[in-house]
Amino acid sequence: MLEIGLVKEVEIIDMNHTGQGVAKINNFVVFVSDAITGDKVKIKITDTNKNYAVGEIISIIKPSEFRIEPHCPHFQQCGGCQLMHMDYKEQLKYKRDRVINEFRRAKVNFEESIVNDTIGMDEPYRYRNKTAFSVTEKNNEIQIGPYEQSTYNTVNITSCLIQSKAADEVVIIFKNLMEKYNIKAYDKKTRKGIVRNIVIRNNQKSQLMLIIVTTTENFQNKELLVNELSQIQNIITIVQNINNKDTNLIMGRKNITLYGESTIIDTIDDLSFTISPETFFQINPIQTEKLYQTAIEYADIDKGDVCFDIYCGIGTISLMAAKKAKRVYGIELVERSIINARENAKKNNISNVEFYAGKAEEILPKLYKQNIKADIIIVDPPRKGCEKEVIDTIISMSPERLVYVSCNPSTLARDVKLLEYGGYNVIKVQPVDQFSWSVHVETVVSLSHKKADTHININVEFGDDKGQIPIDTIARKAEESKKII
Repeated sequence: MLEIGLVKEVEIIDMNHTGQGVAKINNFVVFVSDAITGDKVKIKITDTNKNYAVGEIISIIKPSEFRIEPHCPHFQQCGGCQLMHMDYKEQLKYKRDRVINEFRRAKVNFEESIVNDTIGMDEPYRYRNKTAFSVTEKNNEIQIGPYEQSTYNTVNITSCLIQSKAADEVVIIFKNLMEKYNIKAYDKKTRKGIVRNIVIRNNQKSQLMLIIVTTTENFQNKELLVNELSQIQNIITIVQNINNKDTNLIMGRKNITLYGESTIIDTIDDLSFTISPETFFQINPIQTEKLYQTAIEYADIDKGDVCFDIYCGIGTISLMAAKKAKRVYGIELVERSIINARENAKKNNISNVEFYAGKAEEILPKLYKQNIKADIIIVDPPRKGCEKEVIDTIISMSPERLVYVSCNPSTLARDVKLLEYGGYNVIKVQPVDQFSWSVHVETVVSLSHKKADTHININVEFGDDKGQIPIDTIARKAEESKKII
């Protein structure tokens, strides 16, 4: 174990799943924030335990060939982007390596060659269609921005390089209007104040949904605030969300439409999707199309196939699959998402799809008991991965093809190993850079079920040569077997 306060020069030999550099001192592992593979740095040990230590950079002795100057002035504070100091092409390699390392750790049977290079972006900026910022007050000044790394302190920003420019403008205007109308930010310590967070959602037409998260429905100058916000050209709807609980959750359960229709519409693969304040929709539309097209390609859907889309959200993959399949069944926990999914099916004139609201671990086994079986299953679970009951039912149903879309390589590898035990082989793996400049990666995995042999091939050669069975011996054995029967 290393002593806290120890100063040492080290070389960064690897990076972990959180984006920290990995070094070794006397064969003892040290994690170093803001360091990348190839850096030679002087560090100070700030924390230690029996398995590893944590160090902070005092100075960079020799920068890695992959180190770049961060384009964002808030990089050192903001917790949103962990890799802004790393060359983009090297980020793509790092994300592929993350998937490979997690598969190895879980002892998945696979060849590294089946893991394709990460699909990157031509322009990895201004890609987010949803941003959630905290609203606080410091020295009598409104602060709006993301949280600092590992804290709940707000980083006061004027621009975010991964959100749209239109969203940048709304943040500045909203801050000015709060000050103009003396609307107080929420204080977590005193539990006083009005505005907790703002959430901005935008579509590919740059139309915006503004969600104002407040502690109470009514507050002074609310109408004046909404009236001015509604004059902003890009804003097509404003929704107030009520969150009055002592929680770190961004939004509460109650939504009130203040302006517009409370939804926005976006497109993927020539399909239109209605998006509500609380529904899930992938945050990078350019990469989402590549991600879902890969999933559909891996599914290899035929017009006679029945397809299940588990954790279907608002029906994005379901409707893409329905254009090829005989029938599609979508399952999703969030009821509002299923309402949107049904609206989206109707909007796109798709009738061969059926949606169920509820827990996947309850609905999937029920469908199986009703003898509704899939030829193909696509799963796109949250970060925690699939529930045991979902995995067990998939194995019992044993569809020939299975496609797993994941935002967490660790739970992906865990679930793939469980599916291996159930008779599945990994065929192809495709990482996709859905979250540029962060450590996160989306992955699509194609799996195929190994069907057990239903017959045994026996080759019998007749004759009297060496190694062959004489015909008279076969006849005698046959007669003896008849007598026994």
